[in-house]
Amino acid sequence: MPKAKGKSRRHKYSYNLNRKRLYRSARRRAAPRIACSHIRHAWDPHKSVAQNLAEMGLAADPNKAVPIPKKLQGMEVESDGQQPGKKIVRKPYVVNEMELEASLPEKKSNTLSRDLIDYVRYMIQNHGENYKEMARDEKNYYQDTPKQIKRKINVYKNFYPEEYKNFIASLKPEKMEVQ
Repeated sequence: MPKAKGKSRRHKYSYNLNRKRLYRSARRRAAPRIACSHIRHAWDPHKSVAQNLAEMGLAADPNKAVPIPKKLQGMEVESDGQQPGKKIVRKPYVVNEMELEASLPEKKSNTLSRDLIDYVRYMIQNHGENYKEMARDEKNYYQDTPKQIKRKINVYKNFYPEEYKNFIASLKPEKMEVQ
């Protein structure tokens, strides 16, 4: 296959090109990515990042927002409660909405796959608590060791305690019929 035209040509370095200016202007044009929707809606693109965050009551630099008090040779500096140069918060609703969202209880999203649940139920139903037998079972496709199977059963117990209790209770009448 032939080579692409111009690939074999030697590239010359251009000494007259100011690469710093090109790099800076490209960075300046890029808009900041904002993950929080509350901040995104209150953002003013004509202001700097520090100005936008100050209006919302947030800090661009945490070290400047909560300064470490300097001690003067063993004596603490006394403050009268007022901080010089404190900025006015014009958009307090942003912080309030973020605090409200953070105070909501976290939704539990830990679930197990249907295949794993079926696998664990099959093993318990056929072998009870005998993990060595479970390891030798033909349905043990991934060749889990007895300890791995025990761990999977414990995970199932922890994720679905009520379902596990009902399942064990439904197995007891079957065992009585067999005897």
